[in-house]
Amino acid sequence: MARIELSNLAHQYTPGAEYALQSMDHVWEDGGAYALLGPSGCGKTTLLNIISGLVQPSEGRVLFDGRDVTALPPERRNIGQVFQFPVIYDTMSVYDNLAFPLRNRGIAADAVDKRVRQVADMLSLEHVIGRRAEGLTADAKQKISLGRGLVREDVAAVLFDEPLTVIDPHLKWQLRRKLREVHEQLRLTLVYVTHDQTEAMTFADQVVVMYAGRVVQMGSPEALFERPAHTFVGYFIGSPGMNFLDCALDGDAAVVDGHRIPLDPERRAAAERASGHLQLGIRPEYLRPARDGEPGLAARVEQVEDLGDFKLVTARLGERALHLRVAESEAIGSDGIELVFPTEQTLLYADEHLVA
Repeated sequence: MARIELSNLAHQYTPGAEYALQSMDHVWEDGGAYALLGPSGCGKTTLLNIISGLVQPSEGRVLFDGRDVTALPPERRNIGQVFQFPVIYDTMSVYDNLAFPLRNRGIAADAVDKRVRQVADMLSLEHVIGRRAEGLTADAKQKISLGRGLVREDVAAVLFDEPLTVIDPHLKWQLRRKLREVHEQLRLTLVYVTHDQTEAMTFADQVVVMYAGRVVQMGSPEALFERPAHTFVGYFIGSPGMNFLDCALDGDAAVVDGHRIPLDPERRAAAERASGHLQLGIRPEYLRPARDGEPGLAARVEQVEDLGDFKLVTARLGERALHLRVAESEAIGSDGIELVFPTEQTLLYADEHLVA
């Protein structure tokens, strides 16, 4: 396992072209479970390929435990890699597929057998360990591919490039859970690339959110949800994403289309020191109807969607559309709703960055 450091790293595929990766400095600690999350084209796979050695960065360095590996090819970086589609030998048995990386390194037969059976057990492959891979289901083949990446104990890190894309949704949940169990047992450094927020948030201890070639936030799933550092994170994390409203400051409140929304005093003071275009942000989970005569802001109800265990309400405050999640038992009248913005969860952004 290794501590991975990215120092002044940036990349453009051809000189003069737009940067696929903007300059970044990050440290991924030994034994951590990380997810690279972002939409297609944001630079996730480019970054993963730079770490693995498949792509050499045009600027900066990659260090494993302080050792500069920037110019080293993949075979000299001691990396395990799992791709979107299974990379296995169909004519081999499951056992031989898992044993292949170890045998190639001259590991003793008894040590190979012990490790192969350990990994097969962790991935629930023990019942098919003697069968040839070609007759197995797609999820079993991907488990073999995962196992081939995990079977070596001496790897610096294991990199996963959207490994569950082709898997049935229910089986995805099972495999994600297996990967979490494997990480807890082996404490390998794992880096998982995905565009799926559910995969990232359920797999990783730390999620690295990328947008337009930049890392816009790195943090725990809770931090990304509670305190998005960038409006893109607020929009991308959550379903639906965070509400954003253009606003102006006036005393102790943010003003949105003539409506005054009270602010936390420290957050308001920080916003006064900030420059740029201001937006108010609040999660649909925290925006709520007023209760028992509590003062609120009058809004029109445009739509109520009953989603089983909660209702998703679309309301309009002046000209601004808002979403809020309410309990299934909450009565929402068609004549309107009074909205409450809790100050603790009402955030401010200046030029798309959180005002802290």
